[in-house]
Amino acid sequence: MKIKINYLFLLIFTGSMLFSCGKSEKVKNEKVYVPEWAKGAVWYQVFPERFRNGSPTNDPTKEEIRLNDPRDWQMTPWTSDWFAMADWAKVRSDNFYDAVFDRRYGGDLIGVTEKLDYIASLGITAIYFNPIFEAWSLHKYEAESYHHVDDNFGGDRDGDRKLMDNEKKHAESWAWSSADSVFLDLIKEAHKRNIRVVIDGVFNHVGRNFWAFKDVLKNQKDSKYADWFIVHEWDDPNTPEDEMKYDSWWDTWHLVEFREDENGLIEPVRKHIWAITKRWMDPNGDGNPEDGIDGWRLDVVPEVAMPFWADWGAFVRELNPEAYIVGELWEESAHYISNDKFHAVMNYPFARAVVNFFIDKKENKLSATEFSQKLDTLLQVYPWDVMLGMQNLVDSHDTDRIASMIKNPDRQYDRNAGLRDNPDYDVTKPTEEEYKIQLMIAAFQGVFPGAPMIYYGDEAGMWGGDDPDDRKPMVWPEFTYDDETYAAVGLKDVRHSVSFNHKIFAEYKTIFNLRKKHPALKTGKYESILVDDDLALFGLMRFEKDDLIYAYFNNSDKPQTIKLPQEARSLSDVLGHSVMATDSTIILKKKSAAILVK
Repeated sequence: MKIKINYLFLLIFTGSMLFSCGKSEKVKNEKVYVPEWAKGAVWYQVFPERFRNGSPTNDPTKEEIRLNDPRDWQMTPWTSDWFAMADWAKVRSDNFYDAVFDRRYGGDLIGVTEKLDYIASLGITAIYFNPIFEAWSLHKYEAESYHHVDDNFGGDRDGDRKLMDNEKKHAESWAWSSADSVFLDLIKEAHKRNIRVVIDGVFNHVGRNFWAFKDVLKNQKDSKYADWFIVHEWDDPNTPEDEMKYDSWWDTWHLVEFREDENGLIEPVRKHIWAITKRWMDPNGDGNPEDGIDGWRLDVVPEVAMPFWADWGAFVRELNPEAYIVGELWEESAHYISNDKFHAVMNYPFARAVVNFFIDKKENKLSATEFSQKLDTLLQVYPWDVMLGMQNLVDSHDTDRIASMIKNPDRQYDRNAGLRDNPDYDVTKPTEEEYKIQLMIAAFQGVFPGAPMIYYGDEAGMWGGDDPDDRKPMVWPEFTYDDETYAAVGLKDVRHSVSFNHKIFAEYKTIFNLRKKHPALKTGKYESILVDDDLALFGLMRFEKDDLIYAYFNNSDKPQTIKLPQEARSLSDVLGHSVMATDSTIILKKKSAAILVK
């Protein structure tokens, strides 16, 4: 979940950041332990409701998604035209974006388990799941429970709902629902394929239907959980209105914030977070964490005070010294990295640099020299082992998709990223030339130090602006999809086919499976070896012992000749975008990458 105004965030937390700046150099020189499996991992981000519907019997109902009006709501067919409006949606509004958030497609964890072999085939070694806990929304960022997986993700929707409604809320009384068991089975199956599992932890806020806040709504100030939240005004039972006023995330009334003090979340909330942390990290409670998750991605990190993260991070390491903690931080954040806090952060500064060099064409454009300098700076922010564990993403559920970024260059990263706030944004299908740039970027992710992360569907050629258009149902090769039309957003007589892009998928497989064969790409040293502003060429080398990798990127609009160093002349381009011109030079196609290996 992105913070709405990143620059405002910087102002709000200036005090915290200034306090931490003194520690920044100390952190940089500290030997931070990063699990070996996380160094150079290849990540795949799964947005569960939109990845795969493995069991229609658990699909959401109208009642579950809080639609208490007379509309004839129905599940949206997986393969339907994204911009086509159903009759029930038109009743609400003629504006496509007014009703699209009420859609459900039925993605679940059964479907993810079915597709683990597909994920593994890409070279993936770790999955990051957007929230999986019980919640009414499609994104699950307003939890009703941290100790149960959403009933629409498992195998017995109605039975799970009954269990949750009737169980006692003390940790020792928690049972395992069908959806919980499906998730534990998914972990087991992922581990069989050497894939780690990390889930989203949203500990700053919950939904109004969170079990403790429901008790507050019912019992008001007499609730045993009243002090978990900051309530400014209680409801008057003698009036029909709801007068309750309480702290909520960014004044979003259905996202209720927990109470904090100078140490972060207050003690009773901490105890609950500790309990659910242990539940998912060591499900059978035997002290062996092999049956549990392998780590956490933490949402809106700066909105919980630093002492909490230090205490919680230490607890996570007690449960599993090989667990991985990554924070959602949109700027350089070395003060969050230590042996009692985080191992890494989502590397959005990397994403911005990539967009500025490979995609932008005007004022934001980086030359090859500027790009190289920016990369060198990024590599100095964190200790080397931490850099190897950084999630090097380009897009996510909080941004427009990489293919659509390419179609819409020359914007600030994650700004004006869709039709909701930019009427000039182009939501149509990328061209073949634009997909070439995506493949060049994927190649760069694959060879640069760190842990590249693929947002589900990028490897299939999916496109879309920022939320909600970046959260379309996954395009699968075995399905036939309706064409995408755009009349609902003002583009008449425009139609594009939607299908799994086998060419992009094949190249993604080649790029990211290289890390299984070449240790240099996981943990090897880095050196930039070619920087040519006039020809828009950039080259790098990764090396570890006898393993040597050269990678070149032609960001120009014409083929370019590149002279190879002696040791690279016997290597082969696994991507096939270059040809040997002489025994010492290659010709690299326009907007293409070459990765040279033994």
